[in-house]
Amino acid sequence: MRLTPTGLRVGNRTLPLEIGRGGLRRDKREGDGATPIGRLRILEMFWRADRLPRPAPWARPIGPHDLWCDAVDHPHYNQRVRAPFHASHETLRRADPLYDIVLVTDWNYPTAMPDHGSAIFLHQRRRAGYPTAGCLAFRRADLLWLAQRLEPGAEIEIPPLACFLLEQNTSGSGAAPRGLPHDKV
Repeated sequence: MRLTPTGLRVGNRTLPLEIGRGGLRRDKREGDGATPIGRLRILEMFWRADRLPRPAPWARPIGPHDLWCDAVDHPHYNQRVRAPFHASHETLRRADPLYDIVLVTDWNYPTAMPDHGSAIFLHQRRRAGYPTAGCLAFRRADLLWLAQRLEPGAEIEIPPLACFLLEQNTSGSGAAPRGLPHDKV
């Protein structure tokens, strides 16, 4: 799989998606809103069993106490943790459908370096044109299609596409920050 200016290329399909509001960055940092450049591997899949059938045999259910630590100074930084948890974190069992399916990448995981970014997932998008905090976000049908076909270890190449590198864009260029182009389906 490879990120292109028109979406994620998977075989002969291109899936429209959203990237981080911070564009693409080689030097990803916690809270910068950027999607990291590089080769990411899919390591884990979680899903909301109360909302969807299991998308793949290796998917694990998201429980009501499942969280993801994003506190850079915590020993469990960029790890799945369970409530109660008092350090900064994301809730995996969300009220909205964004994390109904979560594919966890190996960006700074499972061994995390403080401040190098956390929770770089593939998940459902909020809406067309709405960027993420650094993840790759898809239409629900496309995410489900992808989740049903991927195996652990599948790779996504995120090249340094100039159209999404903030440092190469000028104000008003329309190139960043933004999501990727969308079809009308």
